[in-house]
Amino acid sequence: MAVKPLVTVPNPMLNREVKDVVTFDESLKALISDLEDTMYENDGVGIAAPQIGVDLKVAIVDMEQEGILQLINPTIVSQSEEIEADVEGCLSVPGVFGEVNRSKMIVVSSNDLNGNEVELTAYDDVARIILHEVDHLYGELFTDKMTREISEDELEEMYKDE
Repeated sequence: MAVKPLVTVPNPMLNREVKDVVTFDESLKALISDLEDTMYENDGVGIAAPQIGVDLKVAIVDMEQEGILQLINPTIVSQSEEIEADVEGCLSVPGVFGEVNRSKMIVVSSNDLNGNEVELTAYDDVARIILHEVDHLYGELFTDKMTREISEDELEEMYKDE
């Protein structure tokens, strides 16, 4: 549909819980399309509605070969005690990267476009991205959870061989 401008820190919209989706109609499909266009335009792997100024619990995650995961009113049902530290960044926090501890396995419950409840188990990077995006819906940023900030130089060093 359209690439929307990103909401970035210190916008207060990023620091509060947004509303549940209660109407499953064409406007929801349009929102998901806008999220997708905006995510790809900005080279993201996930994006949540508050990041484009929309006050609804909607997020998407690029699952590469499996396509786009749509998360509508998502809740984390359970997560593994096994955690892993990894580097995260965020389209709404440009130029900042940090190490964040996240569960390696999660179960997330969500609605589909028709309002039906669906449940998904995710692991490793996909679990991390889902947790990051769900945090956005509750006003939490990765910077609230990072154990240390990573400099641009450190980041380049970490990924130079990939």
